[in-house]
Amino acid sequence: MDREIEDFRALHPNSDQDGGHLNVALDNMPGALAYTDADLNIVFCNDRFKEMYQVPRELLQSGRPYPELLRYLAENGYYGEGDIETLVAERVNSLRNPSGKSFEDRTPDGRVYRIRRSPVAGGGTVTVMTDITEQKKAEIELLEAKRKTDEANKMLEALSSKLSKYLSPQLYQSIFRGDQSVEIISRRKKLTVFFSDIAAFTETTDNLESEELTEVLNHYLTEMSAIALEYGATIDKYIGDAMLLFFGDPESRGNKEDAKACVLMAIAMQRRMRELEQEWKSRGLERPFRIRMGISTGFCTVGNFGSKDRMDYTIIGNEVNLAARLEASAEPGSIFLSHETNALVQDIVLTEEQPPMTVKGFVRPISNYKIVGTYQDLVEEGRVVLQEQDGFRVLVDLTKQDSSAAIAALEEVLSRLKNRS
Repeated sequence: MDREIEDFRALHPNSDQDGGHLNVALDNMPGALAYTDADLNIVFCNDRFKEMYQVPRELLQSGRPYPELLRYLAENGYYGEGDIETLVAERVNSLRNPSGKSFEDRTPDGRVYRIRRSPVAGGGTVTVMTDITEQKKAEIELLEAKRKTDEANKMLEALSSKLSKYLSPQLYQSIFRGDQSVEIISRRKKLTVFFSDIAAFTETTDNLESEELTEVLNHYLTEMSAIALEYGATIDKYIGDAMLLFFGDPESRGNKEDAKACVLMAIAMQRRMRELEQEWKSRGLERPFRIRMGISTGFCTVGNFGSKDRMDYTIIGNEVNLAARLEASAEPGSIFLSHETNALVQDIVLTEEQPPMTVKGFVRPISNYKIVGTYQDLVEEGRVVLQEQDGFRVLVDLTKQDSSAAIAALEEVLSRLKNRS
């Protein structure tokens, strides 16, 4: 269209000589065109212009003032609602001072015309109109489709946010990334399993109403779950006041690091429970909560179990049972470890070996260990002395022997080192 206007401008000075050929060319343009002189009188309108504007033909005759057409259009709803004089004045001004920029007008029957007015050398204005109704419809349809898509996405986000409350974050993320298939499938994998419950929970809360009990229990589970997620645990399930968690699937940092994370999580939970005691006393709990915890490491079967219509992502195997047995045997407020877990975390916590346990489901007595504390905490409390260097580690448990015995043992070590040097 721009090229056609330029052709018209180039041809205009000689339009009196070859106006017939020019009219034929302009009538065959795909767009509507009107040329007005410096006095705003119509010089020429092509056939497409007459088709687009169904107005009395005398308004389009050569020599007719173009503002008369503009007024007719304004009075017949082409420019929408508003003061007629203002609507006409705006368009007369665009005709008198053409900027070359486009604007849009709508017809009473809903069609949309893109209009551009450009000055012609020697005086006058060329007005080019293009029917962009279909383009506008496509744009509206596209915007509507986008709106519906945005609404659908918001609904999906809201739904997925609700569903995420029923899944561990690791499982939820792996499903939505496409890493986790939603089908009945399982695999063997070495995991560190954590089991806990509140010792004598029923007796501790027997003076609470059901609403208060629900609030206290949910508060407890919320606090413990926040710590679990902080350390990267996969929350398997809540069983009343009990919790089953595990480390190593769907994400793992390695067997040793998974076991360390689980043990540090358990210690953080016990510490948090002591902080909450005062708050719960104000709610009527005369006896503080005491958590028992059991942790074991070994091969489990992990995956989706159930039916095609209802699945549960969980773990099964002896290590799950062992963690539960360790928890049941633990003293309130303590953490018991299996032999393999204890071996994996020896560099971060001090443990005490307990008498072997004979438990249902296990042929041999089970070795188990009680966590005394992390070395860092015990050093700060003055309960142990720990010195470490490359190839050198000295640990003295001051709670188990007097200073003289420790000094004698260290002097013997020093004597041996001196003899070798």
